[in-house]
Amino acid sequence: MSEHAVRRTAPRSPMAAPRSFLWTRRIFLALLTAFVVLPVYVMVSSSLKPLKDVSGKFEWFPSGLTLRPYADIWETVPLADYFVNSIVVAGAATVFSVVVAVFAAYAVSRYSFRGKRVFTVTVLSTQMFPGILFLLPLFLIYVNLGNATGIALFGSREGLILTYLTFSLPFSIWMLTGYFDSIPRELDEAAKVDGCGPVKALFRVIIPAATPGIVAVAIYAFMTAWGEVLFASVMTTDSTRTLAVGLQGYATLNDVYWNQVMAASLVVSVPVVAGFLLLQRYLVAGLTAGAVK
Repeated sequence: MSEHAVRRTAPRSPMAAPRSFLWTRRIFLALLTAFVVLPVYVMVSSSLKPLKDVSGKFEWFPSGLTLRPYADIWETVPLADYFVNSIVVAGAATVFSVVVAVFAAYAVSRYSFRGKRVFTVTVLSTQMFPGILFLLPLFLIYVNLGNATGIALFGSREGLILTYLTFSLPFSIWMLTGYFDSIPRELDEAAKVDGCGPVKALFRVIIPAATPGIVAVAIYAFMTAWGEVLFASVMTTDSTRTLAVGLQGYATLNDVYWNQVMAASLVVSVPVVAGFLLLQRYLVAGLTAGAVK
């Protein structure tokens, strides 16, 4: 029998997908790509148009392009001040969240103590409630605490950092606990043989081995604080306003500077996108390791 005949009469592989499934998958992926890319195209094209071209009907193919909106965004509103506020608040919330989560997760993962189960259940239960539920209680606590002690938490960066910690810490502790559980306890025992105490073993053995999980927690905490709007709009003043709230300044009583809004939105997205691309492999490794455990 010829080679051509053998090829025609060979049974179809059970792993081979039907042609209809392949085309369905291609169409679905094409539609999904268009769904994701289309908003980005609208943002980029609108940020490069003059204001008169974005005030009326949207034109898919702009007649003229200009970089003027990227220069005007710093003059229409104090975007640089909002940028500094966001970096300080998000950076501090990230650092404190990671530090506290590392010690708390290490204690939960490696030690047995009274109330351990209650603590873990309480940490997880906080994720069931929507954030808006805590808005009024935190507002009243900050105002009353400021009136009683003079500690100005309301309208300050410190108050906003503390607010974001209440949301990022529970998930950070839970995820790092799962990652620490996946690290063999033999490493701790080997460190003790070498003369390391619990704290020294944490810094010299556990933390280097848990770098992907720690980076994933840091990215989560930073993104939570960077793009948050609800609490930032209530807990801040004009001097402590963050970027997510400051973008509202491009809307006036007479008009909305849509080209500047889109340009500022792209500028605001740069730190998050760049950080995610640089640390993507750590994020995937940290999330999957904690989830599997």
